[in-house]
Amino acid sequence: MMNQDLKAHINEALKKGVRLDGRKKEEYRKIEITTGVIATAEGSALVKCGDTEVIAGVKLGIGEPYPDSPDEGVLIVGSELLPLSNPEFETGPPSIDAIEVARVIDRGIREGKTINTKKLCIEKGECVWTVMIDVLPLNYDGNLIDIGGIAALAALKDAKMLEVNDNKVVYGKRTKQSLPIMSMPVPVTILKIGDNLIVDPTEAEEAVLDARLTVSILEDGTLCALQKGGDASLSVKDINEMINLAVKKSQDIRRKIYEAL
Repeated sequence: MMNQDLKAHINEALKKGVRLDGRKKEEYRKIEITTGVIATAEGSALVKCGDTEVIAGVKLGIGEPYPDSPDEGVLIVGSELLPLSNPEFETGPPSIDAIEVARVIDRGIREGKTINTKKLCIEKGECVWTVMIDVLPLNYDGNLIDIGGIAALAALKDAKMLEVNDNKVVYGKRTKQSLPIMSMPVPVTILKIGDNLIVDPTEAEEAVLDARLTVSILEDGTLCALQKGGDASLSVKDINEMINLAVKKSQDIRRKIYEAL
C-alpha cells in the first residue's frame, strides 16, 4: 500500500477513535522491562513494547574530563539501527536516524540531570568516570526514541560501579554501589497525523506522520528537552496539547520503570 493510501486508511480509522491495531489514540502497547540481561555490562535492560524490542547496555570506564567541565564525569550515548531488527536498516556507519535517536536520548538524560556527574570525578582535571550507553533495537516496529530512552534509563538504574585499583578499572568486578542517579526524565513522542495526535506510533504510523514532538519530562512534570520532527509545522495549540499528553503518559511509563527495578 502506497503511503498516501496508507495515510488515508489510518486517518479514516483515527476519525473513529481507533488505530489499525485496535488501540485508542492515547494508548501505549504493552510495555515489558527486564533488567540485568547482559552479563558483560555494568547495567542493562531489555524493553519490549508491542513488536518493538530494544536492548540498552551501560559500560563504565575511566578517562580524562572535558576541559570545560574538569570536575564532572563524561556521558556518551550511542545507537545503531542494525538490519537484524528491520530490513529497512542498512549496515555501515550510523545513519542520520540512528544519530538522532542517540542525540535525543542523550539530551533528555543530560538536560534532566539524570546523573550527578560531579560525583563521577576521581581527580579534578585528570581522571573521571565515563558512562557509555549503547541503545540497540532487536526488533523494530516504531517508537524507537521512547523505547530506547526507557531502556537507557532502566539500564542506568540497574548499573553498578566497578572496583578501581590505582585509578584503573577492574573489569568484571562490580561493586554494590549504584550510579549517582538523581532523576528519571522519561521521553514521550507524540505524532500528529492529520488532525489527530497519537502516542507510541508503529512503523506504519511513523511512515505517514505530518509532524512529531518528543518531550522529556521529569518527575514533577518539568520539561527538560524537546525534539521536533516531520515536515509539517506545529501551532502553539498543537504544541500545548502534545506536551500535556506527554506529561500525562510519562507518569504511567515512569511507574512501569520503577516496578521493573
